Amino acid sequence: MELDKMDENDWKYHGEGNKSLVVSHVQLSRVLRLLKYPAEDSENPPQTVEQAFRQIQNIVDFSSNVMSSLLGEKFIHSGEVVKLPLEFVRQLSIKVQHQRPAWRCDKVMDIYSGCALCLPNLTSPVLHPPTHTPPLCIEIKPKCGFLPSSNHVSRDIKTKVCRFCMHQHYKVASGKWKRRSMYCPLDLFSGNRQRMHFAIRHLIEEPQNNFKIFKGGQCIYSSKEGSDDSLDLNSLLQHLRPYFLYGNNRLRAVLSDFIQVLVNALLSGGGGDGGVVTDRQGEGRSFCEASVFNKERIRHGSQGLPSDSVLFRILQTQMLDTLDIEGLYPLYRRVEQHLQDFPKERTRLQIDGPYNEAFLEKLQKCPTEDDGSVEYAVAKVHQYRVAMTAKDCSIMVALVPSSEEEEDDEGQRRLRDFLTPRPPAFSYSVSILDLDPKPFDSIPRQLRLDQKIVSCYLRTGGALPKGPLPPLPGIFASAEREECMLLFHPV
Repeated sequence: MELDKMDENDWKYHGEGNKSLVVSHVQLSRVLRLLKYPAEDSENPPQTVEQAFRQIQNIVDFSSNVMSSLLGEKFIHSGEVVKLPLEFVRQLSIKVQHQRPAWRCDKVMDIYSGCALCLPNLTSPVLHPPTHTPPLCIEIKPKCGFLPSSNHVSRDIKTKVCRFCMHQHYKVASGKWKRRSMYCPLDLFSGNRQRMHFAIRHLIEEPQNNFKIFKGGQCIYSSKEGSDDSLDLNSLLQHLRPYFLYGNNRLRAVLSDFIQVLVNALLSGGGGDGGVVTDRQGEGRSFCEASVFNKERIRHGSQGLPSDSVLFRILQTQMLDTLDIEGLYPLYRRVEQHLQDFPKERTRLQIDGPYNEAFLEKLQKCPTEDDGSVEYAVAKVHQYRVAMTAKDCSIMVALVPSSEEEEDDEGQRRLRDFLTPRPPAFSYSVSILDLDPKPFDSIPRQLRLDQKIVSCYLRTGGALPKGPLPPLPGIFASAEREECMLLFHPV
């Protein structure tokens, strides 16, 4: 990209979150991520150009120096900070405004600093060999995959029902979503194919913000917050059908085969020979009582994740939260009091960065016992913030159909289906997104939210719907074929 020749017509609206808006290039596999401000600050930006640049550089540094070390470099794309022409940014803001969801328009795009984060467009990957069939990309926000066991947990329900399942009740009660999702992260992180298949089925059934499917860079399946619109599963099946038709003309098998491919990618190591880590957290922390998966259905007791898989690395990083927010909050207060007494210590303790090797060392070398020091408290707070980033990250699985004639390369991973003729082959890549550092000052809000979620769940009795869940059309027709394997080309 030639930054001095930027044209807003080369870019289109891609999506946005709470803090940033993303546009993608119409030809190049690139996206730009721009900061957002509250609408009331649109005339007076709340930070200077230097502060905006530092905010984005912090995201890059946190991703490349901290999260990359914990999650694995092969999964991370940190990107780089770019300085864009202000006129281009202003015209771009005007162009995309009408494409933005109305409920996101309480914030406006930063048109003052010209700073943006440039990243690869993972929904439209450049993988080889090129084929006429556009690539698929699946975005999963898996959320927290374990139950807390900290002695600081005050409500016993938190050790039995996972945060996601409890949070669903709160989101429906507050009107954020019309229906509860029956997805449970503990099923996805279990490493058991049946439970993982079950979890992804429920992500498809009720995607919310946790599941999207892109085809050739265009989002073809997602849900809108607060919307009553029913998801068009038949349309999704028609999109997926060309990728999975091999000696089987029935649409009912397509979705099951799609889920199997996704499970295989999530369990793959992306090239290494990591062993399966079983009993990673004890039986008690691997089942959520609110999950509608019947434990009796597990025909094969094997459970655990390959140690080089994306789910294992994310789960290990999430488990840096050893105290739960209830145990962490007193340590946060210790640090906060120290900073009130000695404001200049904020820099030495790296409360706002820089996110470098020293920051990583602080959280990795934290003592096991509390010695009452502010250094111990800071290290635990840093661990918690990193764990929260891992609990809120997104996994991107890109699948590109491989040509039939292509010969097998040495070292290629073979995952074959027992059906004939030969099943489809995919080049694939797995990446992790949304790795921004969580602000130190957000911890009191996290505690309040935790209390609201637990109280709401206890108040509603955690009731599950009466009677059997409505099945997706044909989704389980072949869902139990957990031995189904497909041919993968790791990238």
